[in-house]
Amino acid sequence: MSIESVGNGLWRWAVVCGLVCGGLCLTGCRTHPSGQKTSESPAGAVTATAGVVATNSSGLEPEVLRIGDSLTVTFVDTPTTFPPFLEKIKDDGTITLALNETFTADGKTRGDLEREIRARYVPDYFKQLTVTVTPDVSTRWYYVDGEVKMPSRQIYNSRTTVLKAITSAGGFTDFAKKKKVKLTHVDGRTQTVNCVKALDNPSLDLEVYPGDKIHVPRKLW
Repeated sequence: MSIESVGNGLWRWAVVCGLVCGGLCLTGCRTHPSGQKTSESPAGAVTATAGVVATNSSGLEPEVLRIGDSLTVTFVDTPTTFPPFLEKIKDDGTITLALNETFTADGKTRGDLEREIRARYVPDYFKQLTVTVTPDVSTRWYYVDGEVKMPSRQIYNSRTTVLKAITSAGGFTDFAKKKKVKLTHVDGRTQTVNCVKALDNPSLDLEVYPGDKIHVPRKLW
């Protein structure tokens, strides 16, 4: 066998190997319309090589209504036109609307309350009803006093905790008794917060609601 024939045989073998490898690459790898490469399983299913984790776009929990909140409740799509109901959540947690119907609002989200109101009136009173509940944020406050640098009333515009509330009031003074901070809720319940431990254990940092009062006592020397 001549050297030339051997060379031609090796060249043909290289071409065949190249075609086979190229075919395998084409069947095993595709490009997703978005430009992301995907791998195909033997069954033909296409799986993205890079995983994507779905996240909540807002990342926020629904805001809960509390005793003392002022609400505007509007009814539309009814045969009778109702003026907006201006209601303050009473100490028992309720509001009263059209036809003397009473609803528990404390502890519910706006959406939950809207759905409950609609279910009460439709279809017993109306065939159609659209309910909108709007809290008046200007009436939502919490209070911080005692041994803080700026004792004051603070606007409640988002969820907060005892430590965050104290920070909003300028932080502790040098005379603050940080282990015995008193949190008083609108319904009269009181809780004691050890703010020293709460710094290391967030579960001890209690949530503050509209109308709550935080009192930081003075330590005795």
